[in-house]
Amino acid sequence: MSAHSRMTAAVVGGLALLCLSAPLAAQAPEARPVAHLASMAAGSIEGNVQDEKGAPVAGAMISALGATTSFAVSDRTGRFEIRSLSPGAYLVRAHLTGYVASRGQVIEVRASGRVSSSIALRRASSTNTVSSYPVLAAGVGAPAPPSETEGTSGAAAPVEPGTDTSSTKNDDHSEVAWRLRHARRAILKDVEIPDDVFGGEEADDPRAFDRPSLFAVEGLSRLATNFFTSPFSGQVNLLTTGSFDSPQQLFSGSNFAHSTAYLALGAPVGAHADWTARAALTQGDIASWIVAGEYTTRAPARHRYDVGLAYSTQRYEGGNFAALRDVTDGSRNAGSLYAFDTFAITPLLTLSYGGRYSRYDYLEGRSLLSPRVALTLAPGEHFRIGTTLSSRATAPGAEEFMPRFDNGIWLPPQRTFSSLIAGEPLQAERTNHVEFEVERDIASATVSVRAFRQHVENQLVTLFGVNTPGAPSAVGHYFVDNAGLVDASGFAAGVRAALTGRFHGSVEYSVTRARVASPDSAGLLLLFAPSALGTEPGQIHDVSTAIETEVPETATRVIVLYRVSNGFARPAKAVAAQTPALDSRFDVQVRQSLPFMDFSSAKWEMLVAVRNFFRETATDQSIYDELLVVRPPKRIVGGLTLKF
Repeated sequence: MSAHSRMTAAVVGGLALLCLSAPLAAQAPEARPVAHLASMAAGSIEGNVQDEKGAPVAGAMISALGATTSFAVSDRTGRFEIRSLSPGAYLVRAHLTGYVASRGQVIEVRASGRVSSSIALRRASSTNTVSSYPVLAAGVGAPAPPSETEGTSGAAAPVEPGTDTSSTKNDDHSEVAWRLRHARRAILKDVEIPDDVFGGEEADDPRAFDRPSLFAVEGLSRLATNFFTSPFSGQVNLLTTGSFDSPQQLFSGSNFAHSTAYLALGAPVGAHADWTARAALTQGDIASWIVAGEYTTRAPARHRYDVGLAYSTQRYEGGNFAALRDVTDGSRNAGSLYAFDTFAITPLLTLSYGGRYSRYDYLEGRSLLSPRVALTLAPGEHFRIGTTLSSRATAPGAEEFMPRFDNGIWLPPQRTFSSLIAGEPLQAERTNHVEFEVERDIASATVSVRAFRQHVENQLVTLFGVNTPGAPSAVGHYFVDNAGLVDASGFAAGVRAALTGRFHGSVEYSVTRARVASPDSAGLLLLFAPSALGTEPGQIHDVSTAIETEVPETATRVIVLYRVSNGFARPAKAVAAQTPALDSRFDVQVRQSLPFMDFSSAKWEMLVAVRNFFRETATDQSIYDELLVVRPPKRIVGGLTLKF
């Protein structure tokens, strides 16, 4: 049965099961369908790959051929795992350039079982590399007769005692090579090109082959082979998002709901790098899409490269004048290109440098450059000292066009924005950041202390729920303005640790002394968010926590981010009512695996997330970027994720 047929059968069976679940539950309280599904649970194969000396082999591709076809790549310790295998017999082999392919092992996979297997690869001997290059050359005429060294039956003639066998002792003696050597040859013949064709007295002969050209063809063929034989992985998300200020608004028609389709595809590049391509599309009164690609080098390597690009566009087809006044043709476009290199100068000293170039067509100064350099010293095995210098340029609305992938939810542009003052051009924010950090590993925890200093020009302020003529609802549009200059300095201390094997968490406390020099044209900003402006230095206390847990019994994963601070800007009503200045932001994600929907190596997950964070966190961003977001609406994301 083909993969397409199996997929179709799985989908049809799943739909039939869902349709029959109600009557079956009424007629068969003993839940026989559940027991039947449990009996067909998938199994897995795990093991390690070693060379002839017992050393682990990283980057080897392991294939399992049987009821289904699946692949895996061994990690730096040589270990691998192939999951979601239907019960049955599988032929397991390992392949890697520079090694002789292992013999196939027939392994029986049982339902809900895990089978261990050890695979040995033998390095290809350098003596197998001869000085001649076999190619296929076109010939004319009848097939070539048997050579003198071969008998009429096609078998190799016996070697007389004392005969020099140096010309044949390095031949490939595999079964495939023997059959190729003794097959009847027709128009295409296997010939040997001697070394003197590539150089020496005949090097000037125009008929001679070009050695670099031959190497180039061989390199391209290997690249193509690696590309098409590499195990692809990725995911497909079908999500629905909405924004709300109150629970009642969530079930009303003004919750600003959108449907989003997301696709990610990636594969290894040889044994030392990976590439990933991403695309997302949403439809509604805001039609938008994003495409992005990235290339990363795996550790360990002396140079670890991280290169990528992204392009996004947003087109608004609604009738809100506030959203259209800053968009001349109804659309906005943005692109970004970045490149970073982590250079291990010595085993104790690492230099990371690079930058990001972005272009936004709705800014007066459309091009933005953000360089960054960091130096890390590891004088001890569990002790690190680092310093970072960066100059970060942030465009108004950049979070709508260049979202990050940190939390696994990747969404295209979904909200419109405009300048708070009509006719005033949007200006980018520039943050100059200097940081010094010390880290120490203690058992399963890491303790860090850092000190930083910032100078910010054109600090951005983001306002939701502003009622001005022509403004849309609070959840569908926001305004941006600049608060002026910011000078800040402070320190932070934190700890991150793994608790009981199921919990991973971190907490950081920071205190910052900052001063905002407001611009003269801050009339509307003073009216709608007076707490965003200030002339006297003040202290900002901030506590950020993150908790991640996984429950293997139910295949549930939960992520919680929570931040409390006394520096969050408040709207004018809250300031007038003298409400407490302490405020918080949160992000809760629940991912539930759906094993009864899995097929082949694909896995289904259900995602539900609620958050009122507006921006993702970056170490070198302005401390006020999230603090000066006034009344951010809550956002809910839900849907299905297919990982393969």
